[in-house]
Parts: sequence; structure tokens; C-alpha cells
Amino acid sequence: MTDRVIAGHPSDREIVGRIASVPLRGRIPRYFWWVFLLFFAIALLFLFSIGWLLIEGIGTIGLEIPAAWGFMIVNTVWWIGIGHAGTLISAILVLLRQNWRNSINRFAEAMTLFAVGIAGLFPILHLGRPQYFYWLLPLPVTHMPWPNWRSPLVWDFFAIATYILVSLMFWYMGLVPDMAVLRDRAQTRGKQIVYGLLSLGWRGSAYHWSRFETSYLLVAALATPLVVSVHSVIALDFTSALIPGYHSTIFPPYFVAGALYSGFAMVFTIAVPLRQFFGFQAFITDRHLDNGAKVMLASGCFVAYGYISEAFFSWYSGDPFERYMMWNRAFGDYSWTFWVMLACNVGLLQFLWFKRVRTNPWLLFVLSLGINVGMWIERYVIVVVSLTRDFVPSMWRNVTPTWVDYSRCWARSACSSR
Repeated sequence: MTDRVIAGHPSDREIVGRIASVPLRGRIPRYFWWVFLLFFAIALLFLFSIGWLLIEGIGTIGLEIPAAWGFMIVNTVWWIGIGHAGTLISAILVLLRQNWRNSINRFAEAMTLFAVGIAGLFPILHLGRPQYFYWLLPLPVTHMPWPNWRSPLVWDFFAIATYILVSLMFWYMGLVPDMAVLRDRAQTRGKQIVYGLLSLGWRGSAYHWSRFETSYLLVAALATPLVVSVHSVIALDFTSALIPGYHSTIFPPYFVAGALYSGFAMVFTIAVPLRQFFGFQAFITDRHLDNGAKVMLASGCFVAYGYISEAFFSWYSGDPFERYMMWNRAFGDYSWTFWVMLACNVGLLQFLWFKRVRTNPWLLFVLSLGINVGMWIERYVIVVVSLTRDFVPSMWRNVTPTWVDYSRCWARSACSSR
């Protein structure tokens, strides 16, 4: 047993004491709050841009027909992908009996909930009249027109809503024993009551653990297909259209692999600073970083294969519109986004072949930031660049993002980090 998950081999009591001291005693370093204040200020900019959009209208964002989808839909697809890593760590790795997930699963699950919540916000803002957001719900006759049950947009509602509910249930189930630990260690009566209610009467008996493990496995088995189905449904929003660059049969698996790729990159973006802030190097070890980086490497290779396949079949199809779409991506007005995408998602990926890189926390952090940027640009290339060149040249328009677009684009990460 020389290759253990936890460094230093601390006892269970030591592990519980060090982790519980953060919420119970507020053992948070001072520089953590300076970073928090910075992100809080950026989050205020995000809220200001939303208020400006609601007051001035949808014209404040840089949409230009035929590109009716812009930064908002790009953000939605990107955040849905970010949310997949939490479910992967929580569900699939549970079923595969991969115990190394235990050091990172809680914040990864919380990241899933925040990511999916933010993703659901952007389609509502994109409506132009967000006060009528309930028209998106598949409620027949209520709004006079019946919903089109064959539309992927209706499937989106069911897929994302189910994903949120199952992820929330799975996250809370895993927290029940943790809440009991905090209840037993709390020093004040108020904390004892709050954590006692949240722990649902957990006593740690053999009966409780037996029921817990059975339920946990069942919910994991339920959540695992959602990793594939949710982003596959998102991909079908594009593949059901006739626009060049959209109707590609490889999109569903390609989107799922991209979701895992960007999701694990975000996990490292959060895990490495937390590891340093709270002194959890003994719990989030080099082995955790190495295993997570290997998952990124596998999913990133599939993404690279998707790029090659998309380019090959655009040429092999003989369709002049598809061929022009690929040429426009590589050499048109938005060519810089295409090459930055390849540099971030394929170029940076090659560093993960080396174990020294996979086990270096801050180098892995920098690579993860670059990959997250590249995956966002990938969504921009698919969503926006494909729309700017329609079948009719007289309708071609380039999109010029406004300050409202940019403020919601980079401030959204601050909201999630907080």
C-alpha cells in the first residue's frame, strides 16, 4: 500500500478535524478575502449589465441578423459543459469504485449546481422580454399555442430541469454524513440546530450506512445517463438545423467530450487555489491531480478527433456550403478565433502527456485556464461564426459585441467563483 490517496496517512479523526475547522471556526486566510472582494466587484458589474439590458432592451447586445444567437447562447452551452464534471466525479466514478474522487467531489458537485443555474439564466435574458420566460415551459394551451414536442428546445427544458434536480439530490445526499459531523462538532446552539436539521437524524449506524450506500448508488446510476443525455440534447439544437456548420451527426458525442474536457479544467481551476488557501495539500494530492489530468487528456483527444472529423467530412461531403464554412472558419473574418481555439484545446493538451505537468498544481492551473478559454471560443466558433455566413450572401453580417456582452462574458466566472 505504498501508493495511497491521502498523503501523510492521517487518521480519520485528523481529516475530519482539519476539514470541519473551515466552516466551524472560519479558518480562512486573509488573502482569500481579498480575492473574494475582487470577484465580488466583478459580479456587481455582471448584475449592472443585466440591469442595463432589462432597462434598455435586447438591442444593447451585439446581435446582427442572421446571427441571432450571440454571447448568451455561447455562455449557456459553455456553462452546461462546465456542470458535467461534477456529475462525472460524483456518479460515474462512484459506479467505477474510484475512491480518489472523495477529495474533490463536494465542491465539484456544488460547481455543477452553480454552473447549471447560470446556464439557465442566459436563455431567459436572450428572450428580450424575460418577463414572459414562462412561455418556454411546455404548458399546452396555457399560452394558446401548443408546444412543439419534436423541438429540441422543448427537450432542453426537460433535460436541464431533470439534471438540476438529480444533481441537487445527489449533492445533498452526499452531504448528510458531513452535516452530522458538523453537528457533533459545533460549539454553539444555533449551529447545532441548523446542522442537526440538515443531517436528517444521521447517527452513523450500520443501518444508516447500508441505506445510504444503496441510495447513493441508485442515484448515481440515475445521474450517469444525464451526463450523456443533457449535452446530447443541447447538441441536437444545432444538428436539427440546416445551417452549414450545424447539422453534423458527430455533435452529440463531440459535445459530451467537450463538456467533460472543460468541466475538469474548471475543477482544477477551483481545486488548485482552494488546495493552497486552506492547506489541503495532504487531501488533494498529486495523485488526484494526475488522475483528473488523465481524464482531461482522454476527453481532449476526443475533442481533437472531433475537429479533424468535422473538417474531413466538410470536404468529403462535396457540399460547397459546408466547404466554404470550414474555409471561412480558418481564413475568414473570424479566423483568429479558430486558431486560438486549436492552440488552447489541442496545443495545450499535448502538455498533459507528461506526468511532471500533470502533477504540478500551478502549471496545471494555468493550462486549465487556457483550456477553459479555448472551449468558450470553440462554442463561439460553432454558434456565432456559423451564423454570420448564411446561404444568401446579401444577408451576411459580422457580429460586433458590445460592453454588455463582454461584461456578462467574463463577469460570469466571478459569480461562479464566489
